[in-house]
Amino acid sequence: MSSSTPLNRAADSLKRGASALGDKMRSLRSPGSEPGKRGPSSKRGPSSKRGQSSKLHPAAVWSEAAGTAGDFLSPAWGRVRAVWLRFVWPVLAVVSLLGWVVLAAAVGLWWAGQAWGWQEAKSAAMVAFLLFLLAIGFIVGRSAYGVVLDLARTRVAVGDDAVGSIAVSNVSTRPLLPAALELPVGSNTAVFHLPRMKPAQVHEDLFTIPTARRAVIVVGPVRSVRADPLHLLRRRVMWTDPVDLFVHPRTVSLGSSAAGFIRDLEGMPTTELSSADVSFHALRDYVPGDDRRHIHWKTTARTNKLMVRQFEETRRAHLAISLSINTDEYDSEAEFEMAVSVAASIGRQAISEQRDLDVLTQKGPLRCETGRNMLDDMTRVVGAPMRKTAVDLARNLSDAVPNASVVFFVVGSHVTATQLRTCAASVPPGVRSLAVRVQPGAAPSRANIADLTVLTVGDLDDLAIVLRKAAA
Repeated sequence: MSSSTPLNRAADSLKRGASALGDKMRSLRSPGSEPGKRGPSSKRGPSSKRGQSSKLHPAAVWSEAAGTAGDFLSPAWGRVRAVWLRFVWPVLAVVSLLGWVVLAAAVGLWWAGQAWGWQEAKSAAMVAFLLFLLAIGFIVGRSAYGVVLDLARTRVAVGDDAVGSIAVSNVSTRPLLPAALELPVGSNTAVFHLPRMKPAQVHEDLFTIPTARRAVIVVGPVRSVRADPLHLLRRRVMWTDPVDLFVHPRTVSLGSSAAGFIRDLEGMPTTELSSADVSFHALRDYVPGDDRRHIHWKTTARTNKLMVRQFEETRRAHLAISLSINTDEYDSEAEFEMAVSVAASIGRQAISEQRDLDVLTQKGPLRCETGRNMLDDMTRVVGAPMRKTAVDLARNLSDAVPNASVVFFVVGSHVTATQLRTCAASVPPGVRSLAVRVQPGAAPSRANIADLTVLTVGDLDDLAIVLRKAAA
């Protein structure tokens, strides 16, 4: 017998289990527990109690036995599961809920007719079984469709039209009977009726998906449905893969003038001085080792002393956005959606101007490599009541983005001035901080809380206006 037979594998598994049990028992056995021998610690007292408590626990035996049985039965269970999923479950899934009810009623009526001699019950059971046999004729057979699901755009903004089409062709050599196609769109299902199709005939249907709110909508897979008139049996065949439709938040264009407070070429000047940069600061005396290219010769000729240019150290603009997703800080869902749109508009403007960008929420950072990645993650943002407030998020932002030059706090109308002041206190010195407070219906305004500029936005279209005020 080959060493790879199931019996040999089972025997090896049992041997390994028995060996493990023996090793465990020998390791748990006390040195002085052998009969007729007394170990070195034969004194009565705590040591004898420890010797008594070192017996093998029944739970360990059962655990080892269960592990051995699992190792032995797992291959057989895997084969049974594979057979179930491949052959049994597809057959059972064809029966609808109504079909199971009718089948159970038929069995019950037949049993009642046999037990009490009710011919009417037997007749009703036979009718039910006959309906099942007739229903099988409606679902058997193969359908030869070529289905193409095409979405014109997989990424749209709120309010834009999301248009798609389904092209179905008969790829067989015989005509196909009328059927129905189902297209799941999120939690809803659209039904398309196919006519009788000749070989190589193509049937196309257009559809429009409403985009009234920000969401990731799963479209598909397209499936054909064959069912009997009573819908006792229902057979579905998948023809395409699902497609994700991203409904991005609505954004507005800010324009370069609206974001004028962020400098690109020169960067944001700091208080640190440098001997070589692009932002000129002053002249100073020459020190041995200075670069001679920075000598200011006109001043040197006038003062008869070497003078060199001194510069302010600059840094490239790095934008950080703190978007609070704590719904307790917002008055309504519309206010929260406006906050997401505000953050997305500012981030989109920064990416279009090729500036460094980081966006952070209470659930972690968002991807900002490209505008598409940023908007995709903005679409996935879900607000919820939570313990972490905008203040906690501001503190995390200062640690996560230490090199930021401009920081935006996007918050709701329930965030108080005291909380905004605390948010500004967490920003390192030299970093410009602005808070955008969304409040639908409010007039656009600007206020200052210490070094923090607070901008109130009542409508998304007012964002460019308030940013121009901040830049002024």
